[in-house]
This record gives sequence, structure tokens and C-alpha cells, in this order.
Amino acid sequence: MKPENLLFDADFNLKVADFGFAAPTVGKDGSMQVHTKLGTESYMAPEIHAKKPYTGPCVDIFAAGIILFIMITGHPPFSKAVPNDNFYKYICGNREDIFWRSHSNNKPGGANFFS
Repeated sequence: MKPENLLFDADFNLKVADFGFAAPTVGKDGSMQVHTKLGTESYMAPEIHAKKPYTGPCVDIFAAGIILFIMITGHPPFSKAVPNDNFYKYICGNREDIFWRSHSNNKPGGANFFS
């Protein structure tokens, strides 16, 4: 995340902006579905990696979650949101306990780093 992508509004609310991959959220055909593979792979939602149609706001929220995770931990939650990624595999397999325990290693407070 580049500093120029972090903005504040008049009330000092943080805004994250990056328009390098901006696209209409209604899709090219007006169906509200986007079919283009846009963005940085490590921030892409699983449906983009799977080459499925997606809605812009939903994948933006996914990317925002990745950004927040990095802001808290200093590293991404996984390399890519694909089933064969080791950390993402824990989430897909309903093994969030292993995911959080693995990410708590070497953190201040250990297992209590994430509440």
C-alpha cells in the first residue's frame, strides 16, 4: 500500500484509494456482473481467480479485508485466495482454528494476538 493511496476526509475518516484497476461495477453488458480479471493477485477474491462473474462491491470488500489484515499483522493472510494455497486451504476446509493459530505464531501475546 502506497502512502498516496491513504486519504482522510473532512472528519479524518481514513479512505483507501487505488484507481489503477477501477472499472464500472455494472459490468460491460449492464448485468451487474464483471467478467474481467483486474487487480493484484494477492488481493483478488476467489471468484476472480476462478474466472467466474463477480460483483464489484463484493470483491472490493474482500480486498479491503486483505488490506486490514495486513495493517494489523504486517503480512497478508495468504498468497492467493485459491484452494491450493496453504493458508487459504484452512479457510476453505473450515479449519479457521489452524489458520488463526498459524498466524499467531511469533506475534506479541501469541495465541491471544487475535481476539
